Amino acid sequence: MKLYVGNLPFSATREDIEEVFEPYGPIEDIHIVTDRETQRPRGFAFVTLGEKSQAIKAVEALHESEMEGRKLVVNEARPREEGGGGRSFGGGGGGGGGRKSFGGGGHRGGGRSDYGRR
Repeated sequence: MKLYVGNLPFSATREDIEEVFEPYGPIEDIHIVTDRETQRPRGFAFVTLGEKSQAIKAVEALHESEMEGRKLVVNEARPREEGGGGRSFGGGGGGGGGRKSFGGGGHRGGGRSDYGRR
């Protein structure tokens, strides 16, 4: 069962997370999420434990426990929503903004606005 572990200290290593979760059973995987550009940790991770019962015990024991002064958020990981989440890089902007706007804005301009013209 995969668990979401949030509000991690940015200094938390794989070994630190392993130490916290080991008492609840064998760890199958630990994935610390990092920023694509800087490669720095983003403050959350996913931990996969072999047995659902072990994972449930880990959630009960570790949710809101402290790690380096930060209260951890530990719960069952939810699957990503289709087409959602995160930033999207690509495509133009939307909307025309402003009052009395005709047409759409977007990233290459376009559209016509008579706001402020008389």
